[in-house]
Amino acid sequence: MANFVSLHRRLVTQGAQTWSEKVLFALLVPVALLYGFINWLRGFCYNRGWLSTYHSSLPIISVGNLAVGGLGKTPVVDWLVNYFSRQGKRVAIVSRGYGGSFAGDLGVVSAGDGQLLMEARVAGDEPVLLARRNPHVPVLIARKRVVAIQELERTFDVDLVVLDDAFQHRQVGRSIDLVLLDAHRPFGNGWPLPLGNLREFPCALRRADLLLLTRGQQEHHEAIAGKPTFSSRHVLANEVTDLNGSVACVDQLRGKKIVAFAGIANPQAFFSSLSSLGLTLSQQIPLADHVKYSPAVVEKLTQAAAGADLLITTEKDAVKLTANMFNIPCYYIPLTLEIGDCEAFGHQLCTLI
Repeated sequence: MANFVSLHRRLVTQGAQTWSEKVLFALLVPVALLYGFINWLRGFCYNRGWLSTYHSSLPIISVGNLAVGGLGKTPVVDWLVNYFSRQGKRVAIVSRGYGGSFAGDLGVVSAGDGQLLMEARVAGDEPVLLARRNPHVPVLIARKRVVAIQELERTFDVDLVVLDDAFQHRQVGRSIDLVLLDAHRPFGNGWPLPLGNLREFPCALRRADLLLLTRGQQEHHEAIAGKPTFSSRHVLANEVTDLNGSVACVDQLRGKKIVAFAGIANPQAFFSSLSSLGLTLSQQIPLADHVKYSPAVVEKLTQAAAGADLLITTEKDAVKLTANMFNIPCYYIPLTLEIGDCEAFGHQLCTLI
């Protein structure tokens, strides 16, 4: 699986290099076109009203991608929750709960009263991370997001819903479609899956309301597809927390022998960010996105950490770890979002909502 992911990433970022990759590329062209056409046809049916959409009485902001994986939707959802909470709005989060074992129709990760009601292995790592960061916010998971929206309407006193990873989930209507794009390669190699990393053809951006470029450096960016376009970047915090909840400054880790691991869509970006903080990484261990920390995975990390001073990982991974899992300290470092023109971005959101 790891080899396939590596090959796919190389095809997307560098194109086919060897003759075998060129043959594979040619074989996948009709598959990619078919995949893209099926998703276009599905969207066409929604546009025509042939497939039904549930329109809630609550304002809904959808956060989604045109491409698969690694664009940092979770920090964006967290930013939106905090922004509207500061405006006095009572916000709720609805997620698919990807990566968890929950098989029911509806799960309540948090009712917004500070109590965590589901573990990450059941609810998925991202909903639990968001619930831990925002204890005052209800977090619900459902495969059919309509079920969660209707539960919020019936049971919870909320003013606004943030819908995670929902650009393609058109069963639910929304007030704002916020779409994330990679600042360096917004459309990858331009091809849909499995040849590229696009879930839909770029023309799908017609239905977006706002575009947010992630991993950008410039504060302002020209419009893409005629849509208001803003730039953002992910920034690691200057503090780390161990699995017991003790906080330390990043400066205290400099000069120590560190083993870094991450089960996210783009672990290399995380490792590079750690190195840019001046940390010495003796090993970098990429794991599958939404990895389950089975005894075998824990043993692999334990062996890799032999002779190291500490382990470090992402906050998303940390929600699946326990304090006594390793025989050396294990820290996680939070990721925050900085938006270039934050005031203008917030104004656009408030105007559209």
